[in-house]
Amino acid sequence: MPGPEIPSVAWTWPIGAQWETPYIVRYASNLDDGPEHGMPLGGLGAGCIGRAPNGTFNLWHLDGGEHIFDHFPACQFAVYEEAAGASQTYAMATTGDGLERWQWYPAGQTGNDDAKGGTYKALYPRSWYSYQDVFNANLTCEQFSPIWPDNYQESSYPVAVFVWTAHNPTDQPITLSILLSWQNMVGWFTNSESSPEIQQREDGSPFYDYVPPLRQSAGNFNLLVSGERATGIVMDGAWTESPGEGDGQFCIAVPTTEGMTYHTRWNPAGDGGDLWDSFAGHGTLSNVADTTSAVKDEQVGGAIAIKFTLAPGETQELPFVLTWDLPVTEFAKGKLAYRRYTDFLGSDSTDLSGRSGRNAWQLAQEALANYPTWRQNIIDWQQPILDRPDLPDWFKMALFNELYDMASGGTLWSAASEADPVGQFGVLECIDYRWYESLDVRLYGGFSTLMLWPELEKAIIRAFARAIPTEDPKKRIIGYYYTMGESEHLAPRKLKGATPHDLGAPNENPWIATNYTSYQDCNQWKDLPSDFVLQVYRAFVLTGGDDLEFLAECWPAVTQTLQYLKLFDLDGDGVPENGGAPDQTFDDWQLKGLSAYCGGLWLAALEAAIKMGDLLQQHGKISGSFAIVKSQYQRWIKQGKIVYQNKLWTGSFYRLDSESNSDVVMADQLCGQFCARLMDLPDIVDQEFINIALDTIYDACFVKFNEYAAKHSTPQNQKFAGSQTGFFSAAQLGMAIGAANGVKPDGSPENPDDTHQLEVWTGINFGLAAFLAQMGKRDQAMAITEAVVQQIYNYGLQFRTPEAITAMGTFRACHYLRPMAIWGLYAQL
Repeated sequence: MPGPEIPSVAWTWPIGAQWETPYIVRYASNLDDGPEHGMPLGGLGAGCIGRAPNGTFNLWHLDGGEHIFDHFPACQFAVYEEAAGASQTYAMATTGDGLERWQWYPAGQTGNDDAKGGTYKALYPRSWYSYQDVFNANLTCEQFSPIWPDNYQESSYPVAVFVWTAHNPTDQPITLSILLSWQNMVGWFTNSESSPEIQQREDGSPFYDYVPPLRQSAGNFNLLVSGERATGIVMDGAWTESPGEGDGQFCIAVPTTEGMTYHTRWNPAGDGGDLWDSFAGHGTLSNVADTTSAVKDEQVGGAIAIKFTLAPGETQELPFVLTWDLPVTEFAKGKLAYRRYTDFLGSDSTDLSGRSGRNAWQLAQEALANYPTWRQNIIDWQQPILDRPDLPDWFKMALFNELYDMASGGTLWSAASEADPVGQFGVLECIDYRWYESLDVRLYGGFSTLMLWPELEKAIIRAFARAIPTEDPKKRIIGYYYTMGESEHLAPRKLKGATPHDLGAPNENPWIATNYTSYQDCNQWKDLPSDFVLQVYRAFVLTGGDDLEFLAECWPAVTQTLQYLKLFDLDGDGVPENGGAPDQTFDDWQLKGLSAYCGGLWLAALEAAIKMGDLLQQHGKISGSFAIVKSQYQRWIKQGKIVYQNKLWTGSFYRLDSESNSDVVMADQLCGQFCARLMDLPDIVDQEFINIALDTIYDACFVKFNEYAAKHSTPQNQKFAGSQTGFFSAAQLGMAIGAANGVKPDGSPENPDDTHQLEVWTGINFGLAAFLAQMGKRDQAMAITEAVVQQIYNYGLQFRTPEAITAMGTFRACHYLRPMAIWGLYAQL
């Protein structure tokens, strides 16, 4: 059938089909918008809009770092068809609230790729709606934004392209009309609470209220615009010449062509008849060009349509574009950033018109002129991976689709400056934990920027390097103890020399005010300094090994934070000890004394620091001698490797730690060793022990854990998974769900009430799989990865991948950063 070439590996779901047993949220306070999530549209840091498999536009991350999940049915496509003397018209979503005059598209059935209605397919950053058995014509809508690797311009654009392909398979002419309607949303996407109070959830994590002024459209108006090659409707508002957050424009546009009609002012809050009756009657709009502003409590929408006739056998391609120009992101009152795309809208670096908020039409014209090239650039990037016969289709699908979080993760990408020539960048840890680039999490999830946009990776690492020497002595409540009733357990926000956990939150001043999270005292964490040092060297080595200026800029922070972490080596054996409170990425899990996880990261970080110091000394980038510091690091390594092996090796795996007497097999016990070999550093432990430990981890945390879960995780015995509901049990359905963080060698829990230990962390699983692949255990790596991927994409977690899932069919912390670790696995494959 003529039409777009859709990669066969794309994730597929019947349009409008329901999920019979979707995952549900584990804790009531965590976000759960339900499974109706599709691929996001919009450039990195430009804000994004999600469109679900049922056709609704329902996710609105247009205010940096903030989350809105809501359906505005006036934002939609509609199709009119006239064939053999009869006509039919549908709005192209299977559900709509209000707009009673509109006819909504019929829904498909779960699990049937050939279901009446058609299928939704997604391979980020492209997705497709293939409509079947409803219209006489074959119709496909492809949608994408211009995102591809090593592109620091178009990848930041606030643009969504929709390419409709219509084919007439019959022996009679078919007349079609395609309409795009949009609601004027100018002014909506900002917090009407200018200084929201920071509060604490029952789980101890900090949050604040976000109250956007949705549907408050007074002063908004729509304007018909046209050029030689394009026609559009610009949606504007009554804001001043200097835009604030939420101020700007939206634009819908099409090529200037015969058969185009428009309506600049219809009422999305009514029954929809003022738009629908004309379009459904004969496929045209009434060419209203009314620029009257909306009054209080009034809504205003605009629509544009193109009507055309297909001869028998004919195929036509028709692009529509949606753009938005919301140039300002405001954090705390008066703290703001301009978005990266504004760098490319003025005539030069001194032209501030790119920040005017009046450039939606310019963006739309550029999109219509360049979308074929943009699409080909995406294909050229993806095709070599799609063509690899050694990679299974499910892996290729997940590899690209997990990149959705680069746009949808509350992403910030600021305009360039002298200090940051590609701007500053940040992705939230997740929507529930709203702070940027959590360093422990991005040790895994950072492979996406590292491999695809390396200059963004370096920008993030530079921000951490700048933060390490800073301090903020203000004390605050530590949430972990708050959950235990200790509301007076306080700690300083940031100590000098400590590596911050994160780069701050969207309600303060990110990149400047770091360490936002207060669930634990991150000044006490034993993995963060090592994580920082390893990510500095990883960014250097894996991006060519020649950016000595980057290395030199980070070097003072490297030595400072290693010296800080060494203060926790209380027994002088060369390795800092964990303190008994959860003080690492598994921040609900107490480690005591020398730990396999943090100790291994420390030893690898010392090896990386020696390599960095040698290089910088060799090229004259260090003032003074590195010899004394190097000998100190070497002494710590020599001591540390001996005690690490002697205190932790059991004969089949490395103990969780040296003092808790736990017999748990930790899935990520040798993360430091993985990092060392990834960067061609000396091994932390000998290869024979690596192989034995990995075999034990696979057997206990994956094979036996899933066997145990299948026997014990029933609705009557919910403690095993920590579930409160038992909506469905993946284990009962006979599925392996992935590797648990930590269980006893027989796969059973040390304590059925444990939380993090018994969760399957999606990103940790991808990281463990990367380690297995690194050591030649490819089959085991792919078995774990496939189990996790099937849970995400078969049970309603797509495009909102969580940190954790349980055997009871519950999840925690969706839209999570860590799962982009799948790109680390790809690097090993």
